[in-house]
Amino acid sequence: MAETNPSLDTLKDIRALMERSSRFISLSGLAGVFSGLFALVGAAATYWRVNLAPWAVRDQDTRFGTGNIVHIDPDVAWFLALDALIVLFASVLVAYYFTKRKADRTKQALWGTGSRMMLFNLSVPLITGGLFCLLLFYHGLIGLIAPASLIFYGLALMNAGRFSLQEISYLGLSEILLGLVAFLCLGNGLLF
Repeated sequence: MAETNPSLDTLKDIRALMERSSRFISLSGLAGVFSGLFALVGAAATYWRVNLAPWAVRDQDTRFGTGNIVHIDPDVAWFLALDALIVLFASVLVAYYFTKRKADRTKQALWGTGSRMMLFNLSVPLITGGLFCLLLFYHGLIGLIAPASLIFYGLALMNAGRFSLQEISYLGLSEILLGLVAFLCLGNGLLF
């Protein structure tokens, strides 16, 4: 019959408590799946709308969209902004729902040290990348926006993965690599 060592059991309990307090492990895989589906639908809608007719006229044009923008069709700009906001809102709503459901099921706090650290480390590269993409748009470098957004999203996931599941970091690495490949195929960013 095996004897149990009370000190070893106590150390295991302490380790489990420390890991739960420093890592946010209530992320739901279904939230990621639905967010990905929303992003695909949003990208398809954008691809369809942008390819209907020229919507951005530049003083010079290259295959990756450089040149000063002289005119942007306001209807298309509003469509793109609305499309992005709908995808963002739907993704955040679904992520909250499924993550809360999983946190309740595993009896883990939804808003603790681990989730705050993960959210902070996720948001800094995401906000930086979003501002960078707006600056690319401002300078007429429209073709570089999709690859840059993939790279910054990947950096955000890799950064947040330190405070969550290790698979998040792997997903981030694949996003970075996909963004770099998209830079090689400029003009096809929405396909990536």
